Amino acid sequence: MSRPIKKIAINTGGGDAPGLNAVIRAVVLSALNRGWECYGIREGFRGIFEPKFFPGGGVIPLTRESVNNITHLGGTILGATNRGNPLEYPMTDASGNSYKKDRTDEIISFFEQEGLDALIALGGDGSMGIANALSKKGLRVIGIPKTIDNDLNHTVITFGFDTAVSFATECIDRLKSTAQSHNRVIVVEVMGRYAGWIALNSGISADAHVILIPEIPYSWEKIVAKIQEREENGKRYSIVVVAEGAFPQGGSVSVVEKKLDQEARLGGVGERVTKEIEARTGKEARLVVLGHLLRGGSPTTFDRLISLRFGAAAIRALEEGKTGVMVALDPPKVKCVPLDLVTERNKQVPLDGDSIMTARDLGISFAD
Repeated sequence: MSRPIKKIAINTGGGDAPGLNAVIRAVVLSALNRGWECYGIREGFRGIFEPKFFPGGGVIPLTRESVNNITHLGGTILGATNRGNPLEYPMTDASGNSYKKDRTDEIISFFEQEGLDALIALGGDGSMGIANALSKKGLRVIGIPKTIDNDLNHTVITFGFDTAVSFATECIDRLKSTAQSHNRVIVVEVMGRYAGWIALNSGISADAHVILIPEIPYSWEKIVAKIQEREENGKRYSIVVVAEGAFPQGGSVSVVEKKLDQEARLGGVGERVTKEIEARTGKEARLVVLGHLLRGGSPTTFDRLISLRFGAAAIRALEEGKTGVMVALDPPKVKCVPLDLVTERNKQVPLDGDSIMTARDLGISFAD
């Protein structure tokens, strides 16, 4: 039988997202109210592997004072990183050659040495995969779904998504007025990796005319046809929203770079689409890449609330003896889903879903 919980740790892996601090606050206060101690691992697991890098230590105590008044703040007080996957941690040998090493056993040993009883892991699909691997090695783990991309399976929504979509929508609204004033085509590139949730939701909400998402490979001819149709109807401007992972029929995803210790960095599709539109239509087209603007800023009310709910639910799950699960939104409740199911595949936009059908009914083109 597992020993009673007295000390837990929390870490924030992957990219930052609005709502991280709200989750941290909920976890810490819920743990302290049960008489547990709570500690924060800085920058993913780097605080364990490279503690000397951090003034004050790589693993720090989290108190009521340290989480006071942080719910509204963007970013994370613990720091985040999308590098240093402990399953494939980047290393360099004596000859300067790079290689990858599985360092998860070091994490297990650290938890045992420090008397830490469980880990609350905040992150996206990569972080949940790491959490699952640690769980299978015997560590008590509860995952919390964090990603602006909303591409984690078995949860209706991830925290950070609503804030990203809300900001993207506001930006498209602003760009529409300048596009109309100058009779231009404006292409707006948004994040999302291999899922089109941000592009779809912000594009529909802001009345975009073309939305390009990874789930529907696009045709250059169909993009042009939509713009020309609008021209013929007296609408001399168009808004094209493109997800960074979108790609043309018969083509592939645009990759900016691929480094040893990182996933492929997507980007460049917006520039490609903009140039093709100008070449094929003769119209002036401009590109706006929202990029990391979607990650920053204060979380919306929805993201604050769901973050607090997720954090408190994670502590309740630990108290109930659960492990190897992720808390997930299944309205109106927050439930627990096995990490094995969460990490099976990414959640993509369903082509027969209501949002896709709504967009088509409104006359929005997916260029297919």
